[in-house]
Amino acid sequence: MSKPISSSKNAVSSNPFEAQKLQNIVNDLLDEAKSQGASAAEAGLSVESGLSVTVRMGEVETIEHNRDKGLAVTVFFGKRKGSASTSDFSLKAVQETVKAACDIARYTEDDPYAGLPDKELQATDIPDLALYHPWDVTAEEAVALAKECEDAARAEDKRITNSEGGSVSSHSGIRVYGNSQGFLNSYNTSRHSMSATMIAEQDGAMQRDYWYDVNRDASKLASAIEIGRLSAQRTVSRLGARSMPTGQVPVIFKAEVAKGLLSHFLSAVRGGAQYRKASFLLDHLGKQIFPERIRLDERPHLKAALGSAPYDNEGVITAPHDLISDGVLQSYVLDSYAARRLGLKSTGNAGGIHNLYINHDNVSLEAMLKDMGKGLLVTEVMGQGVNTVTGDYSRGASGFWVENGEIQYPVEEFTIASRLQDMFMGLQTVGNDLDMRGSVVTGSWLIDSMTVAGS
Repeated sequence: MSKPISSSKNAVSSNPFEAQKLQNIVNDLLDEAKSQGASAAEAGLSVESGLSVTVRMGEVETIEHNRDKGLAVTVFFGKRKGSASTSDFSLKAVQETVKAACDIARYTEDDPYAGLPDKELQATDIPDLALYHPWDVTAEEAVALAKECEDAARAEDKRITNSEGGSVSSHSGIRVYGNSQGFLNSYNTSRHSMSATMIAEQDGAMQRDYWYDVNRDASKLASAIEIGRLSAQRTVSRLGARSMPTGQVPVIFKAEVAKGLLSHFLSAVRGGAQYRKASFLLDHLGKQIFPERIRLDERPHLKAALGSAPYDNEGVITAPHDLISDGVLQSYVLDSYAARRLGLKSTGNAGGIHNLYINHDNVSLEAMLKDMGKGLLVTEVMGQGVNTVTGDYSRGASGFWVENGEIQYPVEEFTIASRLQDMFMGLQTVGNDLDMRGSVVTGSWLIDSMTVAGS
């Protein structure tokens, strides 16, 4: 039996990344930009170290140690901007990187929307969000966990005939951001994961599936045995898959697949898509997009959550806010540049969203299946058939056919199609089976009707 997972008790206070030294590098860079004539500058620095191992069929396949670092600078000469980056933190490299950015800025055209974030929006009180939980796992211990995970999967069912491996990874790092308006800060982060991918065979047909868990704190990962067994159960459940007839049916998207639907929504309400007029939700602020009961809100300050951050990539304070309230679009997702293009203020989303939640209906997936009665449960989608300019949605899928509120058999090799606008307004139920593994959190979705193109 492998060693139990544990994390350092002094996770938040320990600092192997020499934060002050790294902040000094950023500060020196900003001074260098000023000395080379820049009217304003900003810089971001990151250092990350980690371990990843994979075991396949009981044998070690890969052991990777990594230590990556990078430094990026953007300088402004009035409204002209230039950027450059390096992985060398030496004084000479910093000077050369700043010079490269300045040379670019001197020959670019003015952009009236360019510049640092509004100073009044910058974070001043930095909350401790417990984002750093280092895991002192050795390569040997990680290999033992990966093997335990794979062994549990292979032992779960005799129809598991092959494996793509059990994997364990642990990564920790630090992010530093500073600008010439006086902002300079940093915070440490960690991210640990475990996964297994299995192959099952029956009557000459093979199926593949996987399961995983990820957390900032390794002690809160699901057990290796649980992850392995789930990966095997999911794989075996796909055996005997049939084709689907063409028609209109209600569709349930499992929580891990429903996340993708929210990602398409986010793509459409990002500032860049709005000012480029490349969104099916163009100019929809204040308009109804979802049923009235739906709320979508961002929660950036949840302790130890995967999407949490005290400030965004521009140093703008993050804060809870609604994107959707009563089904109505309340806010776009904006960094400083996009906000200026739209005549708005940054929403603190330079670099992405921070823990987006959709309210659920306190209904289990089993109850949703009974409510649907007859239809399709989608557990995987594939292909690139999503157009966020028009909202057209058409993707290959696999899952299970449902009748009398119960799963009847697995199905594959069919396409589901609709428009995202119709899918959002046709959202009947959001399940309470929340998938917490990421910055977008949702349960399963029941959508009233979609076109299924099968055999």
